[in-house]
Amino acid sequence: MITLTIDGQPIEVPEGTTVLNAARKAGIHIPTLCDHPHLKPYGGCRLCMVEIEGFRTLQASCTIPATNNMVVRTTSEQIRKARKFVLTLIFSERNHFCPYCQVSGSDCELQNAAYGEGMTHWPLQPNWQPYPVDASHPYFILEHNRCILCRRCIRACSELVGANTLGVEERGAKTFVIADLNVPLGESSCVSCGMCIQVCPTGALIDRRSAYRGQNTTVDHNLTLCVGCSVGCGVDILTRDQQLIRIDGNWDAPVNQGVTCKVGRFYPAFDERERLKTPLLRKNGSLQPVSWEEALAAAADKVKSDAGSGIVALASTRLPLESLHLFRQLFSDRLHSDMVTSTEEGSRTAILSKWAEKLGKPFESKLDRVHEADAFFVMGADLINEHEVFGFFIRRRFPEGIKLIVVDEDQNALGELAHCALTPQKKSQAALLKGLIAAVAKLGQNQVPFNGQPDEEVLKASNVSGVASDLLLEAAFQLTNSEKPIIIYDPAAINDEGMDLLITLSHTVAAEMISIKGGANALGAAQLALDKPFKLNGHSIAYVALGDEEPKERLVQQLEKCSTLIVQASYHSRLTAMADVVFPVVNWLEQDGHYINLDGRLQTAVKALQPAETVWTNEAVLSALAEKLGTSLENDWENAISKRPSPVSIPA
Repeated sequence: MITLTIDGQPIEVPEGTTVLNAARKAGIHIPTLCDHPHLKPYGGCRLCMVEIEGFRTLQASCTIPATNNMVVRTTSEQIRKARKFVLTLIFSERNHFCPYCQVSGSDCELQNAAYGEGMTHWPLQPNWQPYPVDASHPYFILEHNRCILCRRCIRACSELVGANTLGVEERGAKTFVIADLNVPLGESSCVSCGMCIQVCPTGALIDRRSAYRGQNTTVDHNLTLCVGCSVGCGVDILTRDQQLIRIDGNWDAPVNQGVTCKVGRFYPAFDERERLKTPLLRKNGSLQPVSWEEALAAAADKVKSDAGSGIVALASTRLPLESLHLFRQLFSDRLHSDMVTSTEEGSRTAILSKWAEKLGKPFESKLDRVHEADAFFVMGADLINEHEVFGFFIRRRFPEGIKLIVVDEDQNALGELAHCALTPQKKSQAALLKGLIAAVAKLGQNQVPFNGQPDEEVLKASNVSGVASDLLLEAAFQLTNSEKPIIIYDPAAINDEGMDLLITLSHTVAAEMISIKGGANALGAAQLALDKPFKLNGHSIAYVALGDEEPKERLVQQLEKCSTLIVQASYHSRLTAMADVVFPVVNWLEQDGHYINLDGRLQTAVKALQPAETVWTNEAVLSALAEKLGTSLENDWENAISKRPSPVSIPA
């Protein structure tokens, strides 16, 4: 620790802390524009200049490290003149017409900095040259007139996401932020994560849907969880008058540290599905609005008419643990149905639970390890098109010299970035893994004994899989030539033999393992034994707790064979259109609850919007239906999730 003095106040900070961050720790405000707490110091805007004893000129506090006994002054006539001059030049470069800007009136850091220096007008007039507006992107707009070239967006695209889409072109006053080789944003390699919008200090990058709908100081902020996938990112839901305004990443969330993808940021805001607002009951061949009492009574009568194994029940993995537990308790424990599962049918979690039971302990690691690993072996997991934030964690590490090996029988977009991409022939997964294990042994780097002849095994694997033996050896070398390798895989792409060999490979190269799990509560559903394959074996009644999930075509086609269908859902869909009873329920923004993410972290979701009075929670519907059936439910989900071995440790 070192001690410095800022504006007469002694401050103790760790060595390597910048003067700016030392001031922040002490609650001393230094204006900035290019700096952001979650980005590397850049020192481009020069607004954060301070006086330091012993230095001949003003210094940028965002880049200069604090030293022991340093004396710093943040306010003086010289500093104020310098800051005002910097702001004057920034305002003169582009057309900052504040009355017409979305972020004017508290959200613009440029405007706030100007007011902080007592500026009420432009000392230098802009050149009045109109600059282009790029509105080609479906989710946001790039307004060059308001850009101050702080490069926050560029740095976020690189440092937080690893997409490297944004850059600059030309020099001096002609400098512009561009996408790729100066193509429209909508035609670029942009991954639509929206991190550039979240870090932009002005109105240069704006969300198409939230623009001009309220300032950050006039909206309600609600910290909750994204339920788009099993990563479990923390998000900040901005609402006003019971309307969703915008979704930002929560910088303090332990899982994602503010980083989000398009699924978490934009999909909910652009969701135009029609909400269900009242219970529906099929009468004379068509669905008619009815009271909750009539709908519940009708559903109970239909369930009673064919109770027991005649009922098939499915629940969405987007539902919280409280709902999933009541669902399982009602249909499995009370009604004794032999087909109670999730809409994912354990496509990714069933094999994980099986191996957890077989090993008798968790065998996967935590997501935090990704930030420390120096080699990634990705098998079958498409981290470009799903579980995107997980993929961002890998992509942004390339400047650090990490190695990436991708193995996939299908085309994998991540393979384009890999140092070593292996594309084995179909159904040759086991042979490939055997070859990799043998290749490690051939290099003499195996951490566990190897039985057999490595040369022969590598050649055999190459012949069966169609992957050249040189590539197998290269992949083995990349894995063994690292201190902290990690294996990331999609369980849906692994069979039993493959899982056995993948675990053996992890032991052979001393690598940790992490798998993607699918839906937000896929692991929670697995812990509640809601992970069996869905089959209609003479079942005549189906009950689907769909929540706000969009039903898959395969599920709809299967359920068409049932004579009776009861659905609790948030939105109209093909499934609700063919149902006999429909219960309107809350969506993810309107419910509280708990979720278990892919690395076993138990997290709490908090309601951000109030549902309509006629829309019930999933738990309320299940409890009311149970009462109509003459039974009751107990929501002891905390105890229930601990009864089954988990592939990753779940804290109590």
